[in-house]
Amino acid sequence: MADPKGFLTTGREVARTRPVEERVKDWNEVYVPGSLLPIISKQAGRCMDCGIPFCHNGCPLGNLIPEWNDYAYREDWNAAIERLHATNNFPEFTGRLCPAPCESACVLGINQPPVTIKNVEVSIIDKAWESGDVTPQPPERLSGKSVAVIGSGPSGLAAAQQLTRAGHTVVVYERADRIGGLLRYGIPEFKMEKSHINRRVEQMRAEGTKFRTGVEVGRDVDAAKLRRRYDAVVVAAGATVSRDLPVPGRELNGIHFAMEYLPLSNKVQEGDLTVSPITAKDKHVVVIGGGDTGADCVGTAHRQGALSVTQLEIMPRPGEERNENQPWPTFPMLYKVTSAHEEGGERLYSVSTTHFEGDEDGNVQSLHLVEVEFKDGKLNSLEGTERVIPAQLVTLAMGFTGTDQSNGLVEQFGVELDARGNIARDADFATNVPGVYVAGDAGRGQSLIVWAIAEGRSAARAVDGYLTGASELHAPIRPTDRALTV
Repeated sequence: MADPKGFLTTGREVARTRPVEERVKDWNEVYVPGSLLPIISKQAGRCMDCGIPFCHNGCPLGNLIPEWNDYAYREDWNAAIERLHATNNFPEFTGRLCPAPCESACVLGINQPPVTIKNVEVSIIDKAWESGDVTPQPPERLSGKSVAVIGSGPSGLAAAQQLTRAGHTVVVYERADRIGGLLRYGIPEFKMEKSHINRRVEQMRAEGTKFRTGVEVGRDVDAAKLRRRYDAVVVAAGATVSRDLPVPGRELNGIHFAMEYLPLSNKVQEGDLTVSPITAKDKHVVVIGGGDTGADCVGTAHRQGALSVTQLEIMPRPGEERNENQPWPTFPMLYKVTSAHEEGGERLYSVSTTHFEGDEDGNVQSLHLVEVEFKDGKLNSLEGTERVIPAQLVTLAMGFTGTDQSNGLVEQFGVELDARGNIARDADFATNVPGVYVAGDAGRGQSLIVWAIAEGRSAARAVDGYLTGASELHAPIRPTDRALTV
């Protein structure tokens, strides 16, 4: 155990963010550089090393949280990163982007603020990179087997790294011009600087993983031919079909999916563009969708110089404490103020868009909305609550509906889909096509980054077993895990 009295003597302290007026003028990460390390050992000391660590259950990766908390408390960073990497390939990603269901399951959180698990995690990995403790781990011998991984998001990268380390020849196919998937082009720079992706990719290259960018399987390469070329295939292409809003005026200029808007601002940061073709500068911006992607649009609009930013959510405003339907240690739906929300804008709950209006040139100018309520399982509009708000740029951030079927990948492989439009798989991540496996959002549907990495690792174990008859790779999700079907 770290500090036997730490949870009694030390209060919860989280990473400090830079002043709003400073950070909205740049695209650097919002946190004060180096602010965590001086406090993190004491914060790790708040961990009680519970007899039954419910944080393990809260984390799909099964991270060994009490163990690396103890090492962080003792400032044994070598041991801490060894324990952290034992279950998580990319803690620098999850430590910045995961909503931390582990903290919701922390036993201390029953009646006190939980341990800052996420902050401890990112401190360990950042310290490891700084100290040169993250090095390539090439396999001792090659298996003679080859695997194609389709998609380079967190799930695909995790599967690729695990299979490469198992000795297989792995090639990752990515349709974008750079590796990273939504990590690269869906997550704004202020949430995670892309240097974190770049150095991981270089580590993977040094281990033997090969990358093919600008290649869309199904369009540029026939999926069936790809299957014949490799001994196995892992489909980790994500759930990239955005949910649309079919209301009058949807065809107006200035209404875009979030995944049309966000990647362009990231391309500016990559140096590919001088100015984004879709910009919030000097515009009234409306973001439809109250989740993390919507918050990313809010923060991006602030940095582009929006006149105003309004975020709409059809659901009621969550509470600030758990309700009876979400008891500890489940992951509760709570009111959350992200760094983007701290920077300004208005958030409207229980509202629904009825239609858009535009000018004579076909550009959106306003949005009509109405207040709604859920009653008897139905969504009802409240009479007399209609209103109009200005909107010269609208981003749709209402989630994703399934795997992209327009490029021929699904048809050419011959894989079956489930009722939700995801690629169907069994408990071992295998599709109906022998040797073709699926991991992450492509099979699970839109989910968290920690689930993506967990599924990538577990699919890698299944593929390794398929190719060799047995596998020693760690898999956080077992075939008996009922959460796989949730």
